[in-house]
Amino acid sequence: MSVATASGVVPGVMRSPWVAFAMRRLWRILISFWVLLTATFLMIHLIPGDPVRSALGFNAPIEVVKSRQQALGLNEPLWLQYLHYVQNLFSGHLGVSIATNQPVSQVIGDRLPATLEVSVLAFVLVVAIAIPIGVFMAVTTRGGQRRSRELTFTSTSVLLATIPEFLTAVALVYVFGVQLRWFPVAGRGDAGSYVLPVVSLAIGPAAVLARIVRVEMLTVLGNDFIRTARAKRLPARLVYGRHALPNALTATLTIGGMMLTGLIAGTVLVENVFAWPGLGSMIVQSILGKDYPVVQGIVLVYGVGVLLVNLIVDVSLALLDPRSAIREN
Repeated sequence: MSVATASGVVPGVMRSPWVAFAMRRLWRILISFWVLLTATFLMIHLIPGDPVRSALGFNAPIEVVKSRQQALGLNEPLWLQYLHYVQNLFSGHLGVSIATNQPVSQVIGDRLPATLEVSVLAFVLVVAIAIPIGVFMAVTTRGGQRRSRELTFTSTSVLLATIPEFLTAVALVYVFGVQLRWFPVAGRGDAGSYVLPVVSLAIGPAAVLARIVRVEMLTVLGNDFIRTARAKRLPARLVYGRHALPNALTATLTIGGMMLTGLIAGTVLVENVFAWPGLGSMIVQSILGKDYPVVQGIVLVYGVGVLLVNLIVDVSLALLDPRSAIREN
């Protein structure tokens, strides 16, 4: 390839909407990560008083307090602490627990799988419930048909969506754990121990997502290409499954990604209801014990998880609807 040809190709590639899309997302991720990193660093410094003294107790010997402060680097200038924090972060060192003297990365590594399991299972359950129900309600109530069914669905979904996860968890514990004794109410053991935490996290988001799927599906069913597909006498499974549903999933995927981040955050309360050994219960224990390096590390992990989910959703939307990336450009 000649120099002239190469010089023409590079600007052409740079003008591609996909390259512009990738550059925008990369820039946003970097800025968001820097803000998150800085916020988690300042967390331990904005707390009134001495975090080490608060964690060890006011009766701890002064020598122990000073030794722990030095180990944590809290006696260094703020800018140097920030520099060390960034360096340690990229080397995989998230600090040391004040209470247990364990590496924070080890604490998170021990707890993270439990949180991921319940979050991912809840998200799968949300999608498995919401999409079929939303499509069914859209197909059976379009054009003002079956008003009573539509009213029942709308009222029930609104009610379920407004109930906080921890209240749902308490109700499920009382009914299925205490009264019926079908499932264990605490701990992470066999498959039965996953049922109540997963259902507690999934009920509200599934209700919201089902309503969104129904609305989007109704919009798509009113388009000309659906009427054309019906005029060709295509089977219903092709009309709804191949033509209507993929076009209705764009907004659904966006809301679904937001719900996944909400599910991750919702584990904090649900894990404490079920004594689930995940990050959610650990962060509450660390806050109560004033173990701020652990809180710092867990908040950072939650924040990175939210950023990654948003990135995956953006890329998935661009692949499903490339025009969105071009329009944004």
